[in-house]
Amino acid sequence: MANAYTRHPVYRIALGVDMEGSTGRSNREKPVLRDVMHDALIETLAAHAIDADRILDRGDGVIVLIRPSDRVPKTLLLESVVPELSRALGRHNARFPNSAVRLRAVVHAGEVHFDEHGQFGELLDVACRLLDAPRLKLALRETAAPLVLVISDELYWSVVHHDYEGIAAPSFAPLVNIRIGSADRRGWVHVPDEPRIWQHPLPH
Repeated sequence: MANAYTRHPVYRIALGVDMEGSTGRSNREKPVLRDVMHDALIETLAAHAIDADRILDRGDGVIVLIRPSDRVPKTLLLESVVPELSRALGRHNARFPNSAVRLRAVVHAGEVHFDEHGQFGELLDVACRLLDAPRLKLALRETAAPLVLVISDELYWSVVHHDYEGIAAPSFAPLVNIRIGSADRRGWVHVPDEPRIWQHPLPH
């Protein structure tokens, strides 16, 4: 019988990343690239004193679940953590072009369940679908930046829409559409340090 912890959902913030073009890399190359991805993500979180509640390895990607707190507002992730992760990748790629890594990233927040097998729920469904969306992959191909971010519609309207300091709403564009069950969901795309990139929408 499930206990109360597994039966009831808990609120988490999901920060996920996925490597571009990983299926074109050999199994001998992938361990190095995975180290770059993991190290950049974990070191960036540590620099902001953010502890991961769970780290979900996806092979060519990672999803970190973060407990919400006053010390870790969503604004911090958007205005500082994700841009610094992008810059860290840029520095690595400039120094070590043979092990260059470019990432698609996602930030979403919502309910998740835990059981003896791991974690599940709509939070992860939405985050994974946004991260794997063809339009997000296209957005990364259309820029030289090391990272492209997508956020959920909920996060856009609750945080980005209000133009908090360091977060420019016009630099987010509603380019991604996914379907979860019978519902359509939207994702907003942003390239850190390139606030004017979405002057023209990407082609369908």
